[in-house]
This record gives sequence, C-alpha cells and structure tokens, in this order.
Amino acid sequence: MKGDRVRLLGAALAGLTLLSVPAALALPTYRKQAAQQFRYDRDNPLWDLDRRVVPCTYCHIRVTGGAPWNPFGEAIRAAFRADAQAGKHSKFPVILHGLLASEGDADKDGYSDALEVYARTLPGDDTSYPRTAEKEVRAAYENAGGAQQYLPPKSKK
Repeated sequence: MKGDRVRLLGAALAGLTLLSVPAALALPTYRKQAAQQFRYDRDNPLWDLDRRVVPCTYCHIRVTGGAPWNPFGEAIRAAFRADAQAGKHSKFPVILHGLLASEGDADKDGYSDALEVYARTLPGDDTSYPRTAEKEVRAAYENAGGAQQYLPPKSKK
C-alpha cells in the first residue's frame, strides 16, 4: 500500500515536471516579440520554445543573458532612454523598428543592424556578419521590403 502511494506520488511529480518544461523553456517576452517582428517564427512550429531563434547574444554578451549588454543591446537601451526623455512610452516593437529603420551599425562590422537581422546574424557581435557582400545583402533586403518588413505587428482589437 505504501509502495503504491510512493509510486503514485512519483508519477504525479514527474507529470507536473513535464507539464512545466514548456513554460520554463519558453522565450522571454522581448525575445518572442523580436522573433515575430523579425519573422523568425516562420517555418518553425516550435519557434517559441527554441532558444536559438533569437539567442540571448542578440543583445547580451553572455549566452545566458543579463548585464552586460553588447552594442546592439546598448543601442536598444539607448533608444528606450531617448524615447522616455522625449516624453513617450513606446513599446518594444516600436523601439525595435525605429532602431532598425535608422540603419545604425551597433557592432561596426560594416553591415547595418537591419541587414544583420535580415541575414540572421548577430547585430551586436562584430564577428557575426553576413558572408555575402553588403551590396548583395542590401539588394535582397530592399527587395524583401526593407525596414517596412519589420514594422510592429498591428494590434488585434
């Protein structure tokens, strides 16, 4: 009888653990928003559980996130500060689009942050850049819609 209770309790704990795994692995809000805005969620039905879709190193130096931030992360933080100083309180997708549309190159590798997002390289890491000539990447990016393709998603009302 006691053995049955122990097995039942063990099975219940294992079930709860398995049910909590997706929530623990799900991307944080900013990363989910960025993945959708960058359209990185396409062609991957489990994108919101795949930490490679928008790795922490998009904005942070460490693969686990947290401070310190890399140049792209610092650019996002600066855009939030400038927005607040202007008396606005824009949401992350608006800040992100503005930053990409500004054609900045946070990591100074010769490819704008928007081109790196388009090419799926890391805009805050100067060792991660498209291995195709900038002119070719830019032509493909512009053909795909340029910065317009990264407009914040329309809110559902």
